[in-house]
Amino acid sequence: MTKIIDGKLIANKLKHDLKNEIIQLKQKYNKVPGLAVVQVGNVAASSVYVNAKTKSANEVGINVIDHHLDDNVTEDELINLIKKLNTHNEVDGILVQLPLPKHVDEQIILDTIHPNKDADGFHPLNVGKLSISSKNENNLLIPCTPLGCILMLKSLNLELKGKNAVVIGRSNIVGKPMVQLLLKESCTVTIAHSKTENLEKICSTADILVAAVGKPEIVKENWVKENAIVIDVGINRIQKKINGEIKNKLVGDVDFSQVKEKVFAISPVPGGVGPMTIACLLINTTTAFKNKISKNY
Repeated sequence: MTKIIDGKLIANKLKHDLKNEIIQLKQKYNKVPGLAVVQVGNVAASSVYVNAKTKSANEVGINVIDHHLDDNVTEDELINLIKKLNTHNEVDGILVQLPLPKHVDEQIILDTIHPNKDADGFHPLNVGKLSISSKNENNLLIPCTPLGCILMLKSLNLELKGKNAVVIGRSNIVGKPMVQLLLKESCTVTIAHSKTENLEKICSTADILVAAVGKPEIVKENWVKENAIVIDVGINRIQKKINGEIKNKLVGDVDFSQVKEKVFAISPVPGGVGPMTIACLLINTTTAFKNKISKNY
């Protein structure tokens, strides 16, 4: 029977352990990790994500400092805010919720965040550390979604070493760091994307398939190997006819109903990678706090 990888369950376990760790840190240092959340404008999806992240942070004992700015904020004003947060003693992690308004250069903003406070793990310095480190070191700040994916794979308690892994997607946020994390587990990794020739054939050779291409249900049953492990990173809103009615539905990059009958394990959408991404944001914030503490004591 196919194992459904329950990201929500795994994330809750991670948050439970993190809560206990933060209690111990507070007892030892009389301080807790602090997370600054910066949101620009009122994009509905961004508000949903920010609320979920803030709620989870509060649950584990992380102090959240919210900065909600108008969508007409200038790039310079946003940069100045981040520079202040970079020097704020009570802020250990900084999260800038994307997307930003078109008049603001996202990369400039992300690069302004001090690498030691980079809760998302997007800063070039942290990307470089991930690339050159020989293993998955505990003090690294790693992009949250790929970190969540690797933790989901590890939850299966299977040997990853030597497995043939294919990642569909080459983004800086998911695809590229996912490759680095799989390499550190001694997988043999192929990175593919929407313009890859024979994409279906390449995917069908994978023991581990990570779909992060952003195309609804592109991965069909004949794309996957028998007894493969599939991690679906896609989050796509589509319209589907359900019981005769056209309704909005959240689906992944994998055709779940087809693929689940063929594979050993698969993550669902929703309830898979999403909760793990939030849990890993909290892990990064706590890691940044511990890194700071270790330098000061």
